[in-house]
Amino acid sequence: MDAALEAKLAEIADKHEIQQVMLRYGRGLDRLDNALAASCYWDDATEDHGQFVGSPKDFIPWADGTTLMFLSTQHAILNHVCDLRGDDAYCETYYQFTGIAAEGPHFGSVGRYVDHFQKRGGEWRIANRVTIIEGTYDLPRSNAPDPLTAYTAEAPCQAARDLNDVSYHRPPVPRRPDQAPRHEGSDSPPS
Repeated sequence: MDAALEAKLAEIADKHEIQQVMLRYGRGLDRLDNALAASCYWDDATEDHGQFVGSPKDFIPWADGTTLMFLSTQHAILNHVCDLRGDDAYCETYYQFTGIAAEGPHFGSVGRYVDHFQKRGGEWRIANRVTIIEGTYDLPRSNAPDPLTAYTAEAPCQAARDLNDVSYHRPPVPRRPDQAPRHEGSDSPPS
């Protein structure tokens, strides 16, 4: 393999690994998987996140306090730009956060993670982060049916805010068609 192609493949691999860190971060916070969230940072990192500035070990419990105000949360990781410079990377990643409250209004936030990643011992993690919160929003409750009406006591929703969530199951096991609720005017569940 020629040197230029080898360098390009290494760059693609590094950028992929960094993107995976970002995805693990969102999953770790949303599933309250503190070990997963902590694995995204080097221990000596600083997290500058709106009202919080401090270490990852202090940030994650602080973030849990916010997350636990909601029935569920989603950190959507969006546009991602990564400037690789050897074992350092400078990244900007847009996010959208949604928190579902027991009763409306729900909460939304948008912004950017501006990160300095470092590769140590062959592994990429966040060395320092500045979170820019660019907007917060109250989101009204929808008039659509509650999503939980799709589940029954015999076939409950498999969402959980811990390691019992269906996303941790290997393999994930869907409900059987005979467990899904029937809809008016239909002998079978919707496709």
